[in-house]
Amino acid sequence: MSRVLDSADHATDAAFPIFGKACVVSLLAGICAIIFSPRLLPMEWGVAAAAVGILLWILPSRLRLLGAALFGLGWAAFHGHAGLAQQLTPGSAAVDHVLHGRVVSLPDHGPGGTRFRFRVDEDPAMPTRLRGRDLALGWYDGFRGAADDRRRTLRAGERWSLNVRVRPPRGLVNPGGFDAEGYALRQRVAGSGYVREPARAHPLGEPAGLPAWRERMADAIARAVQDDGRRFVQALALGDTRGLGQADWDDLRALGVTHLVAISGFHVGVVAGVAALLAGGLWRCLPIAGLYLPRPMGAAAAAVAGAALYAAAAGFALPTVRTVLMIAVVATARCSRRRATVAQSLSLAALAMLLFDPLAVLAPGFWLSFAGVLWLIWCLPGREQGWLRGFLSAQGVATVALLPLTVALFGQASRAGPLVNLVAIPWWTMVVVPLALLGTALEALIEGAGRWPWQLAAWCFDASWWLFGYAARSELSLWWLPQANRWALLAAVSGVFWLLLPRGSGGRVAALLLCLPLLWPARHGPGEGEVELLVMDVGQGLAVVVRTRRHTLLYDTGPGTDDGFDAGERIVVPTLRALGQGRLDRIMISHDHRDHTGGLRGVRRSFPDAVVQAPQGALRGRASACHAGQSWAWDGVTFRVLHPLPGEARSINDSSCVLRMETARGAILLAGDIEKGSEARLLQQAGALLAAEAVVVPHHGSASSSTPAWVDAVAPRLAIVSAGHRNRFGHPRAEVVSRWQAVGAEVLNTAESGAVRIWLGREGLQVREQRVFERRWWDAAERSRSAAILSAIKQAAAGPED
Repeated sequence: MSRVLDSADHATDAAFPIFGKACVVSLLAGICAIIFSPRLLPMEWGVAAAAVGILLWILPSRLRLLGAALFGLGWAAFHGHAGLAQQLTPGSAAVDHVLHGRVVSLPDHGPGGTRFRFRVDEDPAMPTRLRGRDLALGWYDGFRGAADDRRRTLRAGERWSLNVRVRPPRGLVNPGGFDAEGYALRQRVAGSGYVREPARAHPLGEPAGLPAWRERMADAIARAVQDDGRRFVQALALGDTRGLGQADWDDLRALGVTHLVAISGFHVGVVAGVAALLAGGLWRCLPIAGLYLPRPMGAAAAAVAGAALYAAAAGFALPTVRTVLMIAVVATARCSRRRATVAQSLSLAALAMLLFDPLAVLAPGFWLSFAGVLWLIWCLPGREQGWLRGFLSAQGVATVALLPLTVALFGQASRAGPLVNLVAIPWWTMVVVPLALLGTALEALIEGAGRWPWQLAAWCFDASWWLFGYAARSELSLWWLPQANRWALLAAVSGVFWLLLPRGSGGRVAALLLCLPLLWPARHGPGEGEVELLVMDVGQGLAVVVRTRRHTLLYDTGPGTDDGFDAGERIVVPTLRALGQGRLDRIMISHDHRDHTGGLRGVRRSFPDAVVQAPQGALRGRASACHAGQSWAWDGVTFRVLHPLPGEARSINDSSCVLRMETARGAILLAGDIEKGSEARLLQQAGALLAAEAVVVPHHGSASSSTPAWVDAVAPRLAIVSAGHRNRFGHPRAEVVSRWQAVGAEVLNTAESGAVRIWLGREGLQVREQRVFERRWWDAAERSRSAAILSAIKQAAAGPED
């Protein structure tokens, strides 16, 4: 019996090695099951799953794959709880602290302030929850100097004493929007905030360390290269993308080459290869070196060192770290005289990354880089073909195979990308990047020696960028796609797998059909006579998308800030793209206030043909006037402007355009920022038209609006407040919320619900909260609610106090 068991165990070891590809896939599956679930496995269960899983994984057993998956479950749960524990308590109020620490990122100096990462000192004098943690800070209103007029600019690597107001990480949640809370968790950011009382801020030490060196190199490039190409040389040499504006990123996305500008793993591999060749040449020139270290080992060590140095210059960005791990695996196998295939190296690199940080699966780059190499291994398994044919084949496979992931992760694909990459990859990687790195290496050795390589790199880049500019600005270059569900992604990946099977496999049409749910998703828009609203989560401001069957209106465009934030670019346009809106018929600005007009420029850039309406004189000739008495009908829905009266001069808030949308099932009211005076005027002039099924509460729930008479006249079933989380105005006021609830309305706040989507049609009034619809265990609002419920349960269990 023992011999039978031994042979079975031996067969298991042979079929599923501990660090084999099958075990790595099982580990990844277990990690993904936790990371992408709406709830996080309790810590106790996670520890138990990891303990059982590691035993089943390591010991010879037929359950080895199950053990790897169980360990993945527990390991991901452990890191998830550890990441959340590093952050400030969700829902807690902002608190002021005087903190000592170091600037660990390259400060991004914008027109209205500076953003930077700040690592608090491991000092007993520092607050316990912040000690040794990273904060994402902004320094506004005088960040270039203090009261003594030193005009000192914040530098990377400096130690500072700062008076900071910090709060837990909190993000806006919209369809197709950026997941700021997930990013903070992935980057291990404990909180965010801003510098208060700049006059009290003072440096504690000179710049030091890797961040300081990177900034010195970036400044040297800026001094050496005077034309526009310097920002791209900084990005390619150092991963410093601070100089790239929104227009640059738009062009890069349209061309499908963002992976080449932010230092890519391919660039790191090229550097490692060059380092290995140089080391091999050195060993040939100095044969005596072979007596101490064989040439293959020296080349392998040089490859790892070169890759690690380039990754350090890039600030150890995730794509570079993955590539360094892969190169280290291959080098270790070479030095141990073991043959490692590309697939084995890839699986070991994935294993190292997942063991080091299972939260890396939240990063789009993790999937794009590993999936890209995996597809190439599977489709081009060492075929003997010329370099040109091989390059074209690899480009074709990457374009087709990564299309589902690109669409699912970014909601877009570049039509020009396949052609542009044929030129950009060899030219930038083989010419521009080596010149940029040569300049950096020379500058590190001798000050001023990097000037000519950097200038030549900028000239070579500009030569190609001039050519690519025409393609980037073409309307056909970028393909926007509506947001689809996860099952559509799985179907599309299966379809691509089927499509790339060897010739003769058949079923090509069926393979293409599997891709349709992702590339052409079903759109469940409103029908005839129905209306749909999406009140976006824009913070302290307002932006509402109104859709009928064939028309779309945007009511307000969200806020804009002095530090360059534009809600139109960052929130409104991506949300419209995620909804599948390629056209915008009308933009109505309620009134001229930055919380409502701040995103107009970004929206107009993407939708230049939309008609703009605003109160008379609000936008100084850039819009037609909206006034009471105007009406129009779209697809069986009637739109009426109830306020302001033509030619009436009122305050900015009280001049807001009030819009009513009428259907056979009721009406919806958008009231802008009207206050008590305009509410009283509307009660007199249009009292019968105020009743509505749903209303966007005036002025974000301010005490200056929502008078009792107005609330009674509207009497909605749903009242939506668009306000920032813990905003300084205290919106919405508690008495205002109570007033709406007293007439039977459910009150939803975008600060807690995220974007709120409502439908009014044949099935009556329906509502969906984005934070509830897309539950994520790191969501701050969800964690706050869970903590409040747990606290209430504990208090109830404890019973009343004596």
